[in-house]
Amino acid sequence: NIFMIEKKKTELYQELGLQARDLRFQHVMSIATRNNRIIMRMEFLKAVITPEFLLILDYRNLSQEHWLLNELASQLAGEGQLVTYSLPFEFRAIEAILQYWISKLQGRLNTLQPQILETLEVLVDPKLLSVDRSKLHILLQNGKSLSELETDVKVFKETILEILDEEEVIEELCLSKWTDPQVFEESTSGIDHAEEMELLLENYYRQAEDLLNEARELRVLIDDSESIIFINLDSHRNVMMRLNLQLTMGTFSVSLFGLIGVAFGMNLESSLEEDPRIFWLVTGIMFLGSGLIWRRLLSFLGRHLDPPLPPHVPAVLKKSQPAAGRVEIKTNLKGETFGLSRSTLTNQ
Repeated sequence: NIFMIEKKKTELYQELGLQARDLRFQHVMSIATRNNRIIMRMEFLKAVITPEFLLILDYRNLSQEHWLLNELASQLAGEGQLVTYSLPFEFRAIEAILQYWISKLQGRLNTLQPQILETLEVLVDPKLLSVDRSKLHILLQNGKSLSELETDVKVFKETILEILDEEEVIEELCLSKWTDPQVFEESTSGIDHAEEMELLLENYYRQAEDLLNEARELRVLIDDSESIIFINLDSHRNVMMRLNLQLTMGTFSVSLFGLIGVAFGMNLESSLEEDPRIFWLVTGIMFLGSGLIWRRLLSFLGRHLDPPLPPHVPAVLKKSQPAAGRVEIKTNLKGETFGLSRSTLTNQ
């Protein structure tokens, strides 16, 4: 049965037997017990669990309202996929809230993952000579959202881990065991209720651990993709710098032999300007000398920029090295086994 009530805070904590600070709204994550009541804070979701009912305080989230009206009732009635449907009511309530919260975290990751992968696929393309700033902005926003998700999952894990480390708190979470210990001594599987509660919390702790590992893998993928992007940009930048250097060397070569034309172009009288073949001769010398100098500079550039080839290893050495390695390993093993010195075995 689902119904909505409006009460003053003072009336509510008096009826529940709690204190005012127990109903304080805080954006924290905690699971605590007080006066046979379980108080669960999951940031904007706050609930009070008793052996008879589940009280959700001041819900104003649309997705939370959908969960309350369409999913929670069937889960608590045993019609959903809860593992604890055969256990007392507080087990089903705790599992329903934990399942809702872990599904919210998983949904956030499922929304971020395709967006990040699509953005990285575009940015890592080696054919691109520049990086789209709009894609970088999208990647930055998704990276921030992923960091927030990782923080929320870590807090969720730490909250459950604090309870798993305290056996007394696990015992206090089994409300029905304290109200009617004879009826609720053991579950249908023959396991004590405290152990059932511990198994329940461990299950969601493992789910949070798996979720955090997926987020970490996505974070590593982003870091690796950033390295690839920088490598691609550096590669294109090196190509442009090399082209610029080649053009600079060509300009230097032309300018060097252009001094010949400058010398002949001065307003000085000589017998050479009367011969029409001198123009073609000087022009040919200029272009030929410029080409030779430029080619010489390019070969010098290639020798100093291209990576050197690995040294050639003769075939005889390639075959002899593994055999020598095996002999050395065997002698060492014999020396260690029988207590003999390495030099004695080598001499033998």
